[in-house]
Amino acid sequence: MESPQPEETLYERAEHAARFIRARLGVEAPRTALVLGSGLGAFADELEDAQQFSYEEIPGFARPTVEGHAGRLVVGSVEGHHVAVMQGRFHFYEGYRLDEVTFPVRTLGLLGVRSLVLTNAAGGLNNSFTQGSLVVISDHLNLMGVNPLIGRNDPRFGVRFPDLTEVYDHEFQDIAVREAQGMSLELRRGIYAALTGPSYETPAEIRMLRLLGADAVGMSTVPEAIVARQMGMRVLGLSCITNMAAGVTDQPINHEEVIETGERVHATFAGLLRRIIPKL
Repeated sequence: MESPQPEETLYERAEHAARFIRARLGVEAPRTALVLGSGLGAFADELEDAQQFSYEEIPGFARPTVEGHAGRLVVGSVEGHHVAVMQGRFHFYEGYRLDEVTFPVRTLGLLGVRSLVLTNAAGGLNNSFTQGSLVVISDHLNLMGVNPLIGRNDPRFGVRFPDLTEVYDHEFQDIAVREAQGMSLELRRGIYAALTGPSYETPAEIRMLRLLGADAVGMSTVPEAIVARQMGMRVLGLSCITNMAAGVTDQPINHEEVIETGERVHATFAGLLRRIIPKL
């Protein structure tokens, strides 16, 4: 009787996915990657010399179930710079475990990515933000009640207790603000609060988040940022304020509005990314 085969570790699964992508590319893997949030995925369609991979093709990748997340990895060029772009992400609220949610970031890190741009659609808490504003994330509040590093640590990914003093790279933040100024675009800095969702927050919860110092709120990004930092990647976070949070205005909130606002600011968002990417 054959002894059972040992189950692959998370590291081995991510390594397998990275090998699959590298073999399919046939060229050197990119050092810069982006994750595009709700309604922001159109940027991936503008890459030059693009190669596309459905998430279903890539070993270990889950499948997004939310409108506005196409579920493709696109590798191509932006202003002559080789990049990998995740056209959509998976979320904890879809029923995926955090090791599944962050698996693409693990894979990108093993592929050789050293600079990661995380984007999202977010609700605005700060009264100086308006619908359609772009915000560079300066720090975050992890209010999801869980951490992607819980469980057995594999030192090949990084240390057991990573330092999060500077999750979002200060130099990258300065680059983003400076490039926005070159477009006559005001890019504010703000603290992003992550909750699980999928329900939107109540007005009482929004008042709590404001007291805690949050400027924007969403349901993603933070687990990916934590994993990226454990692996030594430098992270830039960008939020598109697609709606004002509950109680900030009298308007009800819906996902259609999130998608519509993301599409409306696409040209500005894409223009900013085109200026930022060569500087990372």
